[in-house]
Amino acid sequence: MEGRDRAVVDLSTLRSWTFLTKHADVFLALARESTMRVPEIAVAAGITERSTYRILADLEHAGYVRRRKEGRRNHYELRVDLPLGEPVVEDGFLRDLVAVIQAGEPRTGATRGCRGNT
Repeated sequence: MEGRDRAVVDLSTLRSWTFLTKHADVFLALARESTMRVPEIAVAAGITERSTYRILADLEHAGYVRRRKEGRRNHYELRVDLPLGEPVVEDGFLRDLVAVIQAGEPRTGATRGCRGNT
């Protein structure tokens, strides 16, 4: 098969599910940039702005995210010291998930807006 061109397959079109929930997508978007606006978070997570507001409310209510107003913008403080809450990884913490995701990204320094033992 040497010398033959291989077709590039977009794996995202082959399945309708992902391993991470939209709540995780929103949390991880904020881990990358804690001053994102809701429309930017929505694009990063691939959801509507309305869903983003609902998920942010869920994350705030559960204590994973704290919102602070800075002028006209919100700054989100993430609680990475909290447990994942997943039965399969009982001992896992959000900081572990953030670390795994960020390991595949170019380093830009410490995670902005994250609290806890990182």
